[in-house]
Formats: sequence, C-alpha cells, structure tokens
Amino acid sequence: MRQSQLFTKTRREAPKDEVSQNAQLLIRGGYIHKEMAGVYDLLPLGLRVFEKIKQIIREEMDALGGQEVSFSVLQDPEVWKKTDRWDTEAVNEVWFRTELNAGGQLGLQFTAEEPITHALSNHISSYRDLPKYVYHFQTKFRNELRAKSGIMRGREFVMKDFYSFNRSESELEAFYEQAGIAYQNVFRRAGIGDMTYLTFASGGVFSKFSHEFQCVSTAGEDTIYIDTEKKIAVNYEVMGDDILKDLGLSKDSLVEAKAIEVGNIFKLGTRFSEPLGLSFTDEDGKNRPVVMGSYGIGVGRLMGTIVEVLCDEKGIVWPESVAPFAVHLVELSQGDEKVRSYAEKLYEDLRARGIEVLFDDRDLRAGEKFADSDLLGIPHRVIVGKKTTDLAVEVVRRKNGHASTVSRDQLLDGVYHA
Repeated sequence: MRQSQLFTKTRREAPKDEVSQNAQLLIRGGYIHKEMAGVYDLLPLGLRVFEKIKQIIREEMDALGGQEVSFSVLQDPEVWKKTDRWDTEAVNEVWFRTELNAGGQLGLQFTAEEPITHALSNHISSYRDLPKYVYHFQTKFRNELRAKSGIMRGREFVMKDFYSFNRSESELEAFYEQAGIAYQNVFRRAGIGDMTYLTFASGGVFSKFSHEFQCVSTAGEDTIYIDTEKKIAVNYEVMGDDILKDLGLSKDSLVEAKAIEVGNIFKLGTRFSEPLGLSFTDEDGKNRPVVMGSYGIGVGRLMGTIVEVLCDEKGIVWPESVAPFAVHLVELSQGDEKVRSYAEKLYEDLRARGIEVLFDDRDLRAGEKFADSDLLGIPHRVIVGKKTTDLAVEVVRRKNGHASTVSRDQLLDGVYHA
C-alpha cells in the first residue's frame, strides 16, 4: 500500500477528551476514529491489525475443535427470560434494548450463552452428539457506566465467544485444561505472552475458581498477586490464606501488580442448559442436562492491550504477528529521480514476494517520515536514500531502534537484520 493513497493522516496530538494511552496512540496513528465515549471505528490500518488478531484467535479455536458460527445481535426476550437474565436488576444496567414498530422489545446481544444454547437444543439429543464446541466473533453492546479505557472497554465491541458442550463434569474438565493452553498460545502469538498470567478468580456459583488471563500493565483496572516462578496469579478479590493454601502459594513469594484482563474462561455447569432445555439421553437411556463451559476474548481489548504494554515514548510498537505491515519502506529521494525509481522498484519487488509493505512515497522531509514511522509502529523500517545500493539497504527495527545493513536479495527473502 502506498502511504500517499491512505485517506488517513497522522496527528501530533490526540483529542483532548481521550485519556487512555491506547486510544490516543491509535487515533494519532490513524488506526481508529472515535465516534463518542466507548465507541470507535476501525480505519484501514486498524482493521488490518484487528483481522490479524482475529485470525490468531480463530486458528487456536479451530485447533480445539471449535466450529465457527455467526449469530444475530438482535435478541428475543423470551429466550433470556428462561434464564432470568432479561429484566432482573443484575442485567438491567447492561442491556441496550430497542422497541419494535409493531410493539414489543428486542435486546442487543451483550453475551451469547442464551442464543447459542437455545440453538443447539435443536441439534443435540443423544450422548453420541457430544461433545461439541462452538464459537463466533460477534459485535456486543454493553451499557457501560465507565468508558474511559479506549478500545479496552467499549459500549460496542467485538467478542470471541466460545462454548463447550460436554456429557460430564470430567469431560468438561479435560477440555477446560486444553482451552487454557490455547489461550496462552493466543497471547504468546499476539506478543504479550511473557507478561500475561493465568489468574485464579472467583468461580461464582459455578465452581470454586474461574480463570482470567491478566496482562501486567499500569493501565490495568485489576490488582493481581503473581508467583513469577510458577507463572500464575491470584485476583485480589479471592486472596485469602485458604485460597493460597489450596493453590500451594506463599504470600511472601507473591508480587502485587496492576493488570488488564485480556481473556477469561468459566465452567458453567448446567446453569444455561437446564432452563433452555439442552439435554441428551445417555448410554443408559437417562435424560441429562448438557454440561457447559464459556471462553471469552475481546478482540479490540486485546488490540488495545498490545498497544498499552508494548508502546514507547515515540509511539506504537506492533509485534510482527499482528502488525498491519511487516515493512515500512521509507523513500528519501528529495528530488533525486534515481533514488525514487529504486524505491519504486523495491516496493513492487517486495509485494511480488508476498511481503506486506507500506510505502511512504509522500513528499515530506526525512524527520517527518521517521516520526510517522515511529508512531505507526511497523516492525521493520527500510530506508532508501542516496547511499542505498543493492548490497547495502538500511533496516531499522522498531522495537529497539537497532539498525542493520542487508543486501537487496536478503531483504526480498524476508531477512531484515544482519
């Protein structure tokens, strides 16, 4: 892509009403546009990052045996009334509801246990139909009281909901362990694995524990206590001597930290299958409710977290796995047609090799181009100037500023640093 053709422009300053660092940088870099508090649009560069994060998640969910679906945002109140989650005090402040012209209400989905469980009740009847694993990426609406964390906490956002449907608690337990590993794979591949901890949290009425995946950050809303050797943590909400004893942890070895919750997994038991009639006939001919689990990751929340924890004073620092482009080709011709022609040919050759490249072909000073390149955070900056030759192309690594000289052939082979 040619940067001169991008309709988005970088900005020196973020909007004054934007307090979160992730949204400030993403707005300044032209990745997102802010509609209002808690509502953001994805612009071309932002959508590329967003889709790459989705693909990482999709690949790990598919590896678990997940089947991807797409469910409606509009929700039937009658289904939700069966689980007592339509008009109770606990959910009234979360729902966005809309009135039908013909009379009656619909809800805008804020989670998906009800619709997916309801749908599967038409397809599961025997133990032979189980287990099943279903997920989707769906736009959610939540009437958040606080919307001050940029794209990490929005009123409209995309969530990956994954649900497991099992025959027994033991079968659920075995899958639940696999799901935890898959989540760790997601965060590792997204570039934040080293700072993300499996965190024990309250299991509510479903089980003793649920599990969060908490990424250490000063921008976090949660407080966790980390055992760095065991690579696990405990949410402050469940901290207690009995809990620590059960987990084999010593209070003296724990480190307190602020963290961002980037994912969570829950054992749901039969909380939704029983009221929604999702049951099966077992091998002995007995009718039993399906045992469920829930596994969530907010795609935008993960994107915002990556920005928060990896950025520096110059701007965003994308991991290669989710960056909008692998290479930022910066042409410094300053009117020299030979330099410009070399950069143009290199751009076309990189594209022909399947390398994702953003070509800064704008007529700007070097300092402006470098500042924009730092802000955008693309992993490798390739500089074409008057000193560039086929044997000496300068490449600067964004995450540490390290400069290398590689040959043109190496660059086309995807070797960015000597």
